[in-house]
Parts: sequence; structure tokens; C-alpha cells
Amino acid sequence: MKFVRAATVASLLAACAGQTASAATGNVLFNGTVTATCTITINSNGTMTVSSNLQSLSSHNAGGSAGSAQVDTTGGVTLSVDPVTTTTVPASDTTATTWTPTFATSGAQTIAETGTATALTVPGTSTVAVNLAGTKSGTNRFSAGNYQATVTLRCE
Repeated sequence: MKFVRAATVASLLAACAGQTASAATGNVLFNGTVTATCTITINSNGTMTVSSNLQSLSSHNAGGSAGSAQVDTTGGVTLSVDPVTTTTVPASDTTATTWTPTFATSGAQTIAETGTATALTVPGTSTVAVNLAGTKSGTNRFSAGNYQATVTLRCE
């Protein structure tokens, strides 16, 4: 009986020896997710100058300059400026000032100057010009001294 089993195994091995193994393949899938995101890098702060009638303190006035930032995004986000909440004014300036921040972009996406939240739909890098204007109404005027206001640029 042992001899018969050994002979059967030997003949099976001999029969398989001339055949090649069958090939097999398999697919390995890779998944990834990129969430809508953006980063903001501040390039420079802005400068406000006063108008000749002393009722406007703005980065748009002669000698003023916009602040600059770089926004890198995947698209699918919204760019905006928050209302101004942090200001420093001279003690002699006791009248109300209306602060109006605006922004415009160039680069991956072009946005004309606005103060309204705007969708960034295109991925890439854009340069953002941030402007600020402070205005006095009626007979009110800006007083001599140093003024400072903070504009928060938001991308979400």
C-alpha cells in the first residue's frame, strides 16, 4: 500500500512538472481626500493717510498703501474681511469714525475690490490687497496724532 501511494504521488508530480503555474493579478486601490483649505501669509501692513478736508483717513488717499497678503487655497473656500474692532486713536479724537475694510485679489483668482465675502473657487495662489478707510461725518474731523486699526482677513 505504501508503494502504491508513493507511486501515485510520484506520477502526479511527474505530470505537473511539465506545466507552468497559472498567473494571478490583483488590483490595489488608493484613496485620498483633499479638504477645502487655505493659508494666509501677511506680506506687509498698510498705511493710511488723511485727506485734505481731514474727514478721511485711508489707504486709498495719496501717500497711503494697501496691506498685502498671500492666500494659497485648494478652492472651495470664502475670503472676507471682518469689521474693524480694534483701534487706537489719539485722546483728542472723541468723535465717531466709521471704519470700512475692503480687499481685492489677483493671481489664481481675480476679485475686484469689495467688502463682501467672496468665494475662491479656483485652486492656487492669489495676492490680496487689503485697504482700510476711516471716515468722519458732518463737521467732525480727524485730530492730530497716531491712529491704528486692525483688519482681520479671513479665509474659511
